[in-house]
Amino acid sequence: MPKKAKELKAIQVKRLSDPGRHAVGGTPPGLSLNVTETGARSWIFCVTVGRNRRHIGLGSYPEVSLAEAREKALDMKRKISAGVDPVEERQAELAARAVEQRQRTTFEDAFNRYYNEKVQGELKNAKHIKQWRSSLATYAFPVIGDKSVAEITFEDVLAVLRPIWTTKNETATRVRQRIEAVLDWSRVMELREGENPARWKGNLQQLVPSPNKVQTENRYPAVALDEIADWFRVLRARDGIAARALEFLTLTASRSGEVRGALWDEIDLAQGIWTIPGAG
Repeated sequence: MPKKAKELKAIQVKRLSDPGRHAVGGTPPGLSLNVTETGARSWIFCVTVGRNRRHIGLGSYPEVSLAEAREKALDMKRKISAGVDPVEERQAELAARAVEQRQRTTFEDAFNRYYNEKVQGELKNAKHIKQWRSSLATYAFPVIGDKSVAEITFEDVLAVLRPIWTTKNETATRVRQRIEAVLDWSRVMELREGENPARWKGNLQQLVPSPNKVQTENRYPAVALDEIADWFRVLRARDGIAARALEFLTLTASRSGEVRGALWDEIDLAQGIWTIPGAG
């Protein structure tokens, strides 16, 4: 017959500090206070359910007092006597809460968390960070913003992309990539399951035209190689800041945004050097 533990009083429990599991005795039997090497203390209730020996956590001490821990343990015993396994019941409750959370989390909710935790932490360019939100707020939120992230389908993603896929393909491509990233994050966070409906390869690529095909049709005409000299002479003969900016862009092989944003303190006229600052 197992040795019955001495019933401890609240003041005695308060003094328990040695690492290990300390039986506190009393009713019901099997209740103990677990003390870790770091000094953290919590309640453990050891009880047999059918043929299984369960070790059930009842909360941390002193947030849960001795009296409260005993009452929780007694409640567990009552459930077991009624044929209920408290551990399985708790697991079912956690699973139900997870399902409820998935159903409550909308795409916009998921985006906001991903944006705050990931995008703003990784991207350094303020313009790119702003584009992440503005592009999805403009094209995705009106269609799927209020929909549960767990229930978004291929049809939902297509409903976002199709209106802009051929007319604004570069923007649509970025929107698709950003939706895919949010849904990937949602799957890792267990807010959704299954394949990502915004994935391109082997998925959306079968349903909408390839971006390089669409964008090729919308490219601006280029100056023919044998006409560059004549084109440049015509450009230099023109007056105005726009002509000078285009001339400067051509000579430096720079992007238009860099030229428009250039500052005098970036340019060393004596050395003939323009130092373009990194993305801020």
